[in-house]
Amino acid sequence: MARYELLAPHLHEGVPLARLAAGQGESGVTYRTLQRWLAAYRRGGLEALARAGRKDKGLRRFPEELVSFIEGMALRRPRPSVATIHRQAASVAAARGWPIPTYWTVHKIVSSLDPALVTLGVQGAKKYRETYELVYRREAAKPNEIWQADHTELDIWVIDDNNSPARPWLTVIEDDHSGPCPKAR
Repeated sequence: MARYELLAPHLHEGVPLARLAAGQGESGVTYRTLQRWLAAYRRGGLEALARAGRKDKGLRRFPEELVSFIEGMALRRPRPSVATIHRQAASVAAARGWPIPTYWTVHKIVSSLDPALVTLGVQGAKKYRETYELVYRREAAKPNEIWQADHTELDIWVIDDNNSPARPWLTVIEDDHSGPCPKAR
C-alpha cells in the first residue's frame, strides 16, 4: 500500500513521476523505481506492487551430503555444540570444495531437526519411548526385574472340601523378560 500511496498522485491527479521522485528525497525512491512500480501496477494492479518473495526461500545451497553430515553430528552422543559442528562441517566442506556454511546456517539446520529424532539419537531409545510413545510400555532388561500376574475365575465347576460345587480361580505369574513359554505361544 505504501508503494500505491506514492504512485496515487500520478495515477489520479496526473502529477509527473519526476516531480514525485524529486519530492521523495527522504524516502529515497528514485524516478526509475517509480517507473517500474507504475509499469507493474498497470500490468497487475495492486497485487503486482506487493514485494515478491524469494523463489529460493527455504532451499539450501549446500550439497545434501553436507546437510546430512551436520544433522548426523547433531545426533551424536554426547551432543556437540553448534560451534563444534560448524568447525567440523567447515573443514569437510573446504576439503571437498563445497561452499562453507556460516555458523547461522549450521544452527538453522541443527535447530530444524525433529525433537523426537534428537531425543532418540542423543538420549536413546528408552527416553524416546518414555517421552513420545502414546502408551507407556515397560520392558524388563534382565530376568526377575518385572513380573506380570493375571487372576481369573474359570468356567468349570469342581467339588470343594465341603462337597459343594465351586468355580476355581487360575493365577498365572510370569517373568516379563522371559515371556510366555514357547509351548503357550
